[in-house]
Amino acid sequence: MLNPPDPALVARIAETLRRARRLLFITGAGISAESGLPTYRGIGGLYNNQTTEDQFPIETALSGAMLEANPAITWKYLHQIEKSCRGARFNDAHAIIAEWQERFEVCVLTQNIDGFHRDAGSRNLIEIHGDIHDLLCTRCDYTVTVPDYSELEMPPSCPRCQSPVRPRVVLFGEVLPSGAIQHLYRELDQGFDLVFSIGTTSVFPYIAGPVVQASQIGIPTVEINPTDTNVTHFVGYKLPSGAAASLRAIREVLINV
Repeated sequence: MLNPPDPALVARIAETLRRARRLLFITGAGISAESGLPTYRGIGGLYNNQTTEDQFPIETALSGAMLEANPAITWKYLHQIEKSCRGARFNDAHAIIAEWQERFEVCVLTQNIDGFHRDAGSRNLIEIHGDIHDLLCTRCDYTVTVPDYSELEMPPSCPRCQSPVRPRVVLFGEVLPSGAIQHLYRELDQGFDLVFSIGTTSVFPYIAGPVVQASQIGIPTVEINPTDTNVTHFVGYKLPSGAAASLRAIREVLINV
């Protein structure tokens, strides 16, 4: 059971938010877990402390090297993950972040590949790891967005050239997309008045970096996460609560005061 957000801390965050113009939201699996999505590992994870049924660690099965060598293996586990998420939709946390675009300049940097921020209406969105619903041919310029994988043959092939198709996601061992990185750099160059880290352990430097840098130059920072993370000791405000409950509480104070 998650702790309810502390009203006094919520009020302080809302007051800081009221003075802000540009906001950065950095989100991870925790924000979508409240929609019922599992993570690869951890509480509610699909592969907790286990190898896959093919005796590979999930990081090996979902690697770029495996996709190239044996696409059937990678697609098998992509399909399992996609199926476990099927029918879920964005929650209040995603919706509130999108709603605040009408009041603030908002940028969202997400590690999640579920597309929920896009579905909720976030416009200035950096999907640093891609979106599992976007597919592309590994040879020609064929691309398609699918609602789910239910009608795909496994592994799928391009209807134009019959080459292997892959999702637009960053698999283990692959580099980040240059377009997303450049987008992030442009946003960071403009600066932010407030940085939120929500539902991420911040193990990657490009996820922790904006929080740490903001803290070092005196920009207010907020972490919403039930547990401590790699950036907890850097942030100015820590809400050890769920994402949706925390953002609902902040929005209520922001509206009513």
